[in-house]
Amino acid sequence: MQKNIDSICSLASAVAHILGIEPPSLAVSPVPAPVLRETYEVLNGRAAERCLIFAPDAIGKHLASVCENEFSAIRRICKVEIPVQSVMPSKTPVCFASMFSGAKPEKHGIRQYEKPVLQCDTLFDTLIRSGRIPAIVAVRESSMDLIFRGREMGYYSEGLDSDTTNRTKELMLEDRCDVIVCYQQEYDDILHRTQPFSEEALSAVKRHVSSFRELALSAREAWRGKSYALVFAPDHGAHTDPNTGNGTHGDDIPEDMELFHWYKINSSHTAPE
Repeated sequence: MQKNIDSICSLASAVAHILGIEPPSLAVSPVPAPVLRETYEVLNGRAAERCLIFAPDAIGKHLASVCENEFSAIRRICKVEIPVQSVMPSKTPVCFASMFSGAKPEKHGIRQYEKPVLQCDTLFDTLIRSGRIPAIVAVRESSMDLIFRGREMGYYSEGLDSDTTNRTKELMLEDRCDVIVCYQQEYDDILHRTQPFSEEALSAVKRHVSSFRELALSAREAWRGKSYALVFAPDHGAHTDPNTGNGTHGDDIPEDMELFHWYKINSSHTAPE
């Protein structure tokens, strides 16, 4: 990992800071400085009341050159952009375990492509201890659907990415949860069948960003009068395997390791956009 670049592990500390709660006990990364500044400027010492974490699989920095419109759309929603690096091996369950525990793989215990239930302290545990109600909305049998089970929180297993969008909108409108993680996987599925820059895969990126825009609009309506945060947080990137010709990830190379996390923090006193 390059020096002076934030890790995806910083997500747990950043979200905990925005919500005014303690980070998970194993969290190793400090809150990125731009998140500290934006939280102070927007919330002025208060804690955000709600948070949506949109977690699309495999949306790496390498896509910026061919998905300019989509990256611009995210930036229009989220003021804060943090360059981050993934963890090794850059496999989905390893990465999401690090993002939501704040810990390196050797500490949280998932060090290969496997989906055990994490026993270590996570953002979900500290949310529950603080009296907040978290929920995970994810594609059925995915890493996000499985590795954080066993906690007193909401789990919503859906068939398709579009179903996760609809379920998340429903939860926001009913205001049943304080923090919602919405995981989607279509781009990752397609890149493994084709390549990271195939026309079919790039169409999936467009759908992910469209879903995020839709959820951002829903948050503005559902959480009107409340302070809230929106986070766009992928787990890793991808590259083309020269042996198979298909997309893959898991290597310590820029295509797999470099990505962005984006944050929007909204005060309850902010005028509607």
